[in-house]
Amino acid sequence: MSAADDALFHAAGALLDAQSPSKLGVAVSGGSDSIAALNILTGAARARDISIAAITINHGLRAEAEAEAAFVAETCKKLGIRHDIRRWQDWDGSGNLQAQARDARYGLMAAWARETGVDHIALGHTQDDQAETFLMRLARGAGVDGLSEMKRVFSRGGVTWLRPFLRTSRAALRAHLLRHGLSWVDDPSNDDPQFERVRLRQAMAQFEEVGLDAATLSQSSQNLADVRDALDFYVRGAAADFVQIDQGDVLLSDMSQTPPEVRRRLISAILRWMSGGDFAPRAAAMAQLQDGLDAAGKHVLAGCVITRDGQQTRFTREWNAVRDLTCATDEIWDNRWRLEGPHAAGLHVRALGEDGFSACPDWRSGGLPRVSLLASPSVWDGETLVSAPLTSGNNGWNALLRSDFRDDLQASQQGI
Repeated sequence: MSAADDALFHAAGALLDAQSPSKLGVAVSGGSDSIAALNILTGAARARDISIAAITINHGLRAEAEAEAAFVAETCKKLGIRHDIRRWQDWDGSGNLQAQARDARYGLMAAWARETGVDHIALGHTQDDQAETFLMRLARGAGVDGLSEMKRVFSRGGVTWLRPFLRTSRAALRAHLLRHGLSWVDDPSNDDPQFERVRLRQAMAQFEEVGLDAATLSQSSQNLADVRDALDFYVRGAAADFVQIDQGDVLLSDMSQTPPEVRRRLISAILRWMSGGDFAPRAAAMAQLQDGLDAAGKHVLAGCVITRDGQQTRFTREWNAVRDLTCATDEIWDNRWRLEGPHAAGLHVRALGEDGFSACPDWRSGGLPRVSLLASPSVWDGETLVSAPLTSGNNGWNALLRSDFRDDLQASQQGI
């Protein structure tokens, strides 16, 4: 094995050793990056007795897609690993095609992982992808988070995703394929200038003439990731100092003496935790909220209601965001609440709402404000309220948060 191959297998193996997947999935489109990732990871996984499988998403947008998926299937057959194909058929021709296709890929792959027992999925993102992403976000005026290196490990859709080759060039992966006599297919859309990423990729040749090559841009993103990690450290400290959890609500003490960026990041984390969102609210919305919080009042953002009273800010779930959510009493409601009590067939959980609230005359004894209780979990038998666990009328039921804010904050910052 060549020294170059040793380096590639070491990069893959080190991440597998750190994550210890029980069953590894590899996302394979048929392009050079994903075929190389498949070949390298197959060897690294087998050396560690890790089961491996591959998944291809056929978006059905090009005539060549079927043949490309068949090519991947044949490649997997030669490697002796399981290969599955999932098809995306939901695009209606409107909106941002690449963004919708990306979200669909993650959703379809996560569903496949749950079906097959895969707990980690490896992606073939490279140093070149990182450089292109850096430039795309720079063009949009992104800040530290947007310009920081993509996380090598992150969680989405109940799956842990890995990027073992994020600091490896596309040229190095193609050289690996050539050394091993492996072929790949080129997606013609990768040369279509109607897409922003393609235009930036084509412009990279000119950037390289002044020293802005993929390696340099990738290094800048790594440096900014260090800055992001330092900010995250101070946000965790601020969470310990200023945050209290009140029956699912978040109470934030006065942070006027704290750097604005730490305050902004902490508020963003609170909103993500309460709403269950994968991403923070947009910068413009956060800036408007920050300005509004300088005065008392009520604000709504990301499915949450934010109220300022003196030196304290309360974050609670917005009733409109959960009004249509229902589930059985032994399931997780709103991705936040777990109910304990006399479960029975026919009972379900939904937000208390006005109908339930009117049946709780002693609601003040629970200590939560009215707006919080409206969006709180309650147990129903048809249209009859059985329990409002966050009031005195709990009737033997308890509502427990499924996770701790500070634990979730640390996990999200670490990308797991």
